Amino acid sequence: MTMRTRNKRRFNLLKTLSLPRWLATFALILYVGFLSSCNQSTSPKLDRPQTIRLDYAYYNPVSLVLKEKGWLEEDLAKENIKVEWVLSQGSNKALEFLNGRSLDFGSTAGAAALIGKANGNPIKSIYVYSKPEWTALVTGAKSDIKTVADLKGKRVAATRGTDPYIFLLRSLDQFGLSEKDIELIPLQHADGRAALEKGDVQAWAGLDPNMAKTELESGSRLFFREPKFNSYGVLNVREEFANQYPNSVNRVLTAYERARQWSLQNTSELRQILAKEAKLSDAVAAKQLERTDLSNAQIGAAQKEVILAAGGVLKKSGVIKDTIDVNQVVASLIDPQFIEKVASK
Repeated sequence: MTMRTRNKRRFNLLKTLSLPRWLATFALILYVGFLSSCNQSTSPKLDRPQTIRLDYAYYNPVSLVLKEKGWLEEDLAKENIKVEWVLSQGSNKALEFLNGRSLDFGSTAGAAALIGKANGNPIKSIYVYSKPEWTALVTGAKSDIKTVADLKGKRVAATRGTDPYIFLLRSLDQFGLSEKDIELIPLQHADGRAALEKGDVQAWAGLDPNMAKTELESGSRLFFREPKFNSYGVLNVREEFANQYPNSVNRVLTAYERARQWSLQNTSELRQILAKEAKLSDAVAAKQLERTDLSNAQIGAAQKEVILAAGGVLKKSGVIKDTIDVNQVVASLIDPQFIEKVASK
């Protein structure tokens, strides 16, 4: 019997009871509403996504292992969930993809994630994939630049919204300079390396593996290094995705942890995967991994400290609005609950 037939019979029943027409109509509306709510409450809710979209990046070796091994696809295939991989060429691109909903998970530097969050990008940083020294200030083999102070008035390449750019700002600030004292040439990382090697810029805020490549193959010099200015490599998730599919977040982090642990135990094969994916020589891949610490995945106080330190310079430089409460943004950004659950299993 259709719902329409049932409703008609009940309406006729109400009329036989000699109820006023308006009251019978009102009763029927209430009854139909009740049926509708029952149908909605008993309908199964979608508790998993049809597709999970992650990025892979040459500055995130663990992502390359996870993509290569297919462990996440193997796990999610049990529930017919597809996995899509998108290449991020820098933190700025990962943040752009997250904000545009073309990624659910994106790998960035911690300080870069702060810029995104402060500018309204609804993300959470939930995992540490590396503690790298992946950026430094680089100049050509024959350059007379020796200190940060020598950058005054020079053309310097950097990718805005990334850790190398933030590293450049912090370095300038430490020597009493600012972005106004240089001519910033905004280029994506690989283009920045090419511009340095061609002599189109006098210095470059580098990022591995491009930095290792120009160091070993072109004799470029890392003239200013400061490991504590490098913010951690963090995996970010869209807040909406995390709220709707918390179990899927745990599944992704479980797979990430498998890839990280494997990387620690298989360093030679890790180097081979990085070299193949990023089209690097074995020596360049080894140089990048030499300054990449994969020993910790927990996110929390240590990352907050580094990101907060970067936040002060970002506000001072106008990258983050002066009205933004950086402490509040960082507290909202860093979310350790997911990796804590995975680690406790």
